[in-house]
Amino acid sequence: MGVATKMLAENLESVEKLRNVLIQIVDDVSVYKSILEDEDGEKMDEEALSPTTLVPVHNNNNNPNHPNNVSITLENGAAGGNQVDPPKKRTVKNDTYFSIASQVVFPYMVAGVGMVFAGLYLHNVQDTPVYHGVSEIMILVPALLGLKGNLDMTLASRLSTQSNLGNMDEPRKAIYIILGNLALVQCQSLVVGFLSASGAILVILIVRQEFVFSHNILLLASSLCTAAIASSVLGFVTCFVAVSSRMIGINPDNIATPISATLGDLVSLTLLSNIASLLYDPDDFQQMEQVCICLVIFFLILFPIWFTLAYRNKYTQSVLYHGWFPVLIAMGISSVGGLIFDEMAKNYTTLAMFQPLINGVGGNLVSIQSSRISTSLHIEADLGTLPPKRKIVPSVFTTFCGKTNDALAARVLLTLLVFGQLSFLYVLGCIQADSHARLNVYFVVAYVSASIVQLLILLYLAPIFTHIAWLKKINPDNAIIPVLTALGDLLGIMCLACVFWSLDVLHL
Repeated sequence: MGVATKMLAENLESVEKLRNVLIQIVDDVSVYKSILEDEDGEKMDEEALSPTTLVPVHNNNNNPNHPNNVSITLENGAAGGNQVDPPKKRTVKNDTYFSIASQVVFPYMVAGVGMVFAGLYLHNVQDTPVYHGVSEIMILVPALLGLKGNLDMTLASRLSTQSNLGNMDEPRKAIYIILGNLALVQCQSLVVGFLSASGAILVILIVRQEFVFSHNILLLASSLCTAAIASSVLGFVTCFVAVSSRMIGINPDNIATPISATLGDLVSLTLLSNIASLLYDPDDFQQMEQVCICLVIFFLILFPIWFTLAYRNKYTQSVLYHGWFPVLIAMGISSVGGLIFDEMAKNYTTLAMFQPLINGVGGNLVSIQSSRISTSLHIEADLGTLPPKRKIVPSVFTTFCGKTNDALAARVLLTLLVFGQLSFLYVLGCIQADSHARLNVYFVVAYVSASIVQLLILLYLAPIFTHIAWLKKINPDNAIIPVLTALGDLLGIMCLACVFWSLDVLHL
């Protein structure tokens, strides 16, 4: 009996331990589920939208002897039945030239140095076997880098807006927003990788009338792998920057997009070149095709998983409906730019060294402007209506010489462009001192002038595109940056081609 009682006690103790473990697991699952479903966030939104609740409170001031005397008091503690005005839109803080420049200059310079090394890397890898054997990769490079950069910058813009609106101040809500955006970026990256490769294949088919299956499947597999891996790395970095910058009192709009671009081009270009080189096997095309097909199928299987996770998140659900058209437009623009780049790179071998720099700097700076305008609109007005002081198409004078925050930021960005490009060319000249890179005075003047023309056009288009999207009830954070950066890529390649062509004609 004693042994049986002891065994029964031990079993009961084990069952009790198992019950405690199951309770803990259930609690953990409940916490995780509440984060994914954002129960707290939805509850706060419902409370913010619901009318003020009235509760009965004993009033001892009017008649202390009457125990049932009550008055209606606002739940937040205000006395009597006074009405509380609905919360007003916050006003945008007026920036100064120094405040904008001080916050932008460091990440901008770091991003520029990253673009310099990206250009040097592209200049060196264009002589590798995969670039010689599959020349179509040169058409893919501008399109993939441009579209991939769009995703990073739109992610930074979305998170900056949410951070400035105070939606990421609460940890649980911040986690919910971040998880949804990371799933969305993975979903978008697979689409971008597929579309970039498809656009390059289509351009080759139309212009050159060539279709080589082994080359095309290699482009597709390399593009998907690059986009997925780069999005994972850069997505976490962007989320960290957007959250931490607000904690230390820095406007995320000023630094999130430059930092996301700091490693963006270099990481994506390095991944693309190495993955393509790893998959490229000129001695056994059949095995190469099989490996590439397996990779493409694997990433296509992942797509519905990321799509479902992003769709279930209310902060990213709308992007799945409205975020694809701008990406398609950007893909078409970038593909044209890629074709121009491929043709010009054959005639001017050093052109590849400057392509990531001029495109990256222009797109980086106009993304800052677009993100700032979008944040101001979110704070000042409701989606679909412009604030009274804003015009759909502002004048050139208002855009660059006005007294608004946007005009001030435009002047700061133009100043940083000139200072930055001169600094980047100096760094490039020091690194490539023994190369054939033409960095004489004529080239520097022509290159900086081309960069200024590119940015002037982009800065003027930024408020116009942003205002139109806002009036159409489309979130500019999701729709405008891809179009602007794609235009920046096309303008950058065209301006760079004009610089090389004109100097060559004039023998300078």
